[in-house]
Amino acid sequence: MYLLDTNVISEAIAVEPDPGVVRKLARYQHESVTGAPVWHELMYGCLRLPPSARRERLLRFVDEVVRSSLEIVPYDEVAAARHAAERARLESLGRSVPFVDGQIAAIAQVRGLVLVTRNVRDFEPFEDLQIEDWFEG
Repeated sequence: MYLLDTNVISEAIAVEPDPGVVRKLARYQHESVTGAPVWHELMYGCLRLPPSARRERLLRFVDEVVRSSLEIVPYDEVAAARHAAERARLESLGRSVPFVDGQIAAIAQVRGLVLVTRNVRDFEPFEDLQIEDWFEG
C-alpha cells in the first residue's frame, strides 16, 4: 500500500503531468491512500487562492476526485507518538524537519505504507520509512 504525498496527487492536474506518475496513479489507484496532513495541504493550497475559476476547478478536483477516490488516513495518537519520537531523535542529531513532513512520515511508518513523494531527500532522515519517487527523469 502507498501513501501519496501532496506533490504526487497534485501532479494529476498539472498542465503537463509527469507520465510516470500518471501511469502509477492509474496502476495503483486501489492500493493508494493519503494522509490527513496531505488533505490539509491540498485544501489550504486551494483556499489561499483568490476566488477564481481556477480555484473552483481545484476545489472540485480535491472534493470530487481526491476525497472520493482515496482514503484519508488520520493523524492519530499512534502516529503522533511516532512523530514525537522521530522529532526528538532528529533534533538530538541537530536536524530539524518540517512538522508536516514528520506527520506524513509517521502515518506511513505506523501503518507500514510506502510514502510516494517527489521530495525524497526531505523524508530520508526518518528511520524505518519506505520511500518511492514515481517521477521520471
